[in-house]
Amino acid sequence: MKFLAINVIFTFIWGAISSSFTLANLVLGFLVGALSLALIRRELRPVTYPIRPLRMLLLMLLFFKELAVSATKVAILVMRPRMALKPGIFSYPLTLKSDFEITLLANLITLTPGTLSVDVSDDRKTLYVHALDCADPGALRQDIARGFERRIREAFGS
Repeated sequence: MKFLAINVIFTFIWGAISSSFTLANLVLGFLVGALSLALIRRELRPVTYPIRPLRMLLLMLLFFKELAVSATKVAILVMRPRMALKPGIFSYPLTLKSDFEITLLANLITLTPGTLSVDVSDDRKTLYVHALDCADPGALRQDIARGFERRIREAFGS
């Protein structure tokens, strides 16, 4: 029943993306959705962490704030006649445990202008991050720990 509900949602998304809600197109969307779900069926696991909507909203608001602040900083940096940048890669020790949380953190960092998640160590304890201005890696680590990582922990209960 769960897969049917997900597939119906996929079907309507298919119709919205293709801008066509004809019967033939919706049937095609349903078949593509069913095939997609069949391919990943073994990978789907039930959500085992509590979902906290208010905490998720706070995480989303933090992201938009960081997005605006970072975009402004990057714009100011590149508009200067002499860019005093010290780009580099630094390691960030992870306290998050699940693949979902680590992936979310890496994606939030990558979506923020001036930073890019490069890799996660094999033991999933270190995230490597490229920063446009890496003059003070310790401050960058603290920003991530006090910002995104803390909010992810609060939102998803790890």
